[in-house]
Amino acid sequence: MSQAALQNKGGFGSRVAKFTKSYAIILAILLLVVAYTIGSLLMFGEQYFFTWNNLRNILNQTVTLAVVCCGQALIVTTGEFDLSLGQNVCFTSCVMAWLIKFGGWNPWLAIIMAIVAGAVVGACNGTLISYCGIPCFIVTLGFQMICKGFAKIITNASPIPGMPAEIQFFGRGYIGPQNGWGIPISVVIMVVLFIVAMFVTNQTKFGRSLYAMGGGREAAYFAGINVKKYRFLVYTIAGALCGFSSVILVTRLDSAALTNGNLYEFDSTISCILGGISLAGGRGKIIQGLFGALFLTLFFNGMTMMNVNPFVQDVLKGVVMVGAVALDVLRNRRK
Repeated sequence: MSQAALQNKGGFGSRVAKFTKSYAIILAILLLVVAYTIGSLLMFGEQYFFTWNNLRNILNQTVTLAVVCCGQALIVTTGEFDLSLGQNVCFTSCVMAWLIKFGGWNPWLAIIMAIVAGAVVGACNGTLISYCGIPCFIVTLGFQMICKGFAKIITNASPIPGMPAEIQFFGRGYIGPQNGWGIPISVVIMVVLFIVAMFVTNQTKFGRSLYAMGGGREAAYFAGINVKKYRFLVYTIAGALCGFSSVILVTRLDSAALTNGNLYEFDSTISCILGGISLAGGRGKIIQGLFGALFLTLFFNGMTMMNVNPFVQDVLKGVVMVGAVALDVLRNRRK
């Protein structure tokens, strides 16, 4: 075999190995599907898991977490994290529902206001972290409590049900027949969002700057990157995505409640790590966060189908989070 052929073979093999290593989460998802499919047959004698209706339901449930995860992935890429995202979803969903039900607002204006409110929370986080030098843990934990408090004030700790039919397509609409092959509109929105996010992070100065900051903020600063501006922007974008996620969540549930977005800050972080985005920053691709969110939703959907105790599922979620962080630490040590 010629030297050129050997080089080509080695190049192809290295590319396959790199892809497999970067997207091992896809293999994990496939194995999980196979395991639950076999488990469903053994437990019930029929196939309840691997059906289009159930798989479509899993994708639909993944959407709101995945949208939040997109924002969290941007922040994690810079080597930080946001603990206020879940309660930001709760707060903005309550803002939207209150404006529609009690404020008499046009539903479309209420949707815009929810996204703006989320962006404002993110901008406050970004300002305090970037320009005041307060650690992200303290700031975002504080705004987690602030958002939760405002949500309680707005709703008086009671759900706000009944969203107008004209906006329910965000969470309940389908492209095609709902009882057939129809695809949820929210899933299409999620896919488009991640395509845009991938383009921005891979092909623009903004995206390259985020990776540079994750590799080292001081080095990025001396390379001419406006670190403070980009840190501010990334938190603002993540906040706006929380507002958008709340729109889909409220229209899907037809209600705004204090449980909306519960623990999304942790679930989105777990999703990023499971997908292969390093908590240390500077490594990983945004799309990996989507695969991580899908794995997490798939995992607990199967657990529910297998009648696993919900309290046991909480324990398992904690185990998954600790295991994911441990895996990330081991990956970073090898590198």
